[in-house]
Amino acid sequence: MIQVAMIEDNVELAEVLTQYLATFNIEVTNYEDPFIGLSAIGLKKYDLIILDLTLPGLDGLEVCQELLKKHDIPIIISSARSDITDKVTALQLGADDYLPKPYDPRELEIRIKTILRRVNKTVKETPKTKLFEYDEEKKVITKNNIALKLTPAEFEILALFIQREGFVISREDIFENVTYLNSDLENSSSLSVIINRLRQKIEQNSKDAKHLQTIRGMGYKFVQ
Repeated sequence: MIQVAMIEDNVELAEVLTQYLATFNIEVTNYEDPFIGLSAIGLKKYDLIILDLTLPGLDGLEVCQELLKKHDIPIIISSARSDITDKVTALQLGADDYLPKPYDPRELEIRIKTILRRVNKTVKETPKTKLFEYDEEKKVITKNNIALKLTPAEFEILALFIQREGFVISREDIFENVTYLNSDLENSSSLSVIINRLRQKIEQNSKDAKHLQTIRGMGYKFVQ
């Protein structure tokens, strides 16, 4: 359920909006007092804030500024003020939308979902930065954007692990895919030696491997 905090001193309007939005899976908690609202929003996680500008004891624009200073939460200004300056100021401060009163509750519902859809899309599309990156074209493997100094065999093995991140790779599979390993050495300790050298280069503690893990009886697995 979408969690919305509303700071609105018009109790009747707040009740109407709360009941209406509840039918669309939007739970509204209203705070008539802006000081209580500011405090409560700091204690509970909300997806969005609906903020009136004409409030007792503290101007809504000041509330907006304080919220944006402390929280990364979308804000819809809901106000009966007709002065264009208030709208411009609110949007310049960083409010996401301005809805002049009176309005149809259906419009508020649509605006809430539109803003949250945009916010969630931005979050999903933000690429996660990986610790290790393999540039196949440049033949470079980096850790924290710094190129690793690897022997040809180390490079091929680590590249294979990165390409199959999260999957278990058997010793046989490694020998089949790494040209710098001699297949007749499959039963020797050559691979184990190279794995240990890799761990010394990529792990914080080579004796407690977090990235290049040994899966007993199966092979190895690489995780970022």
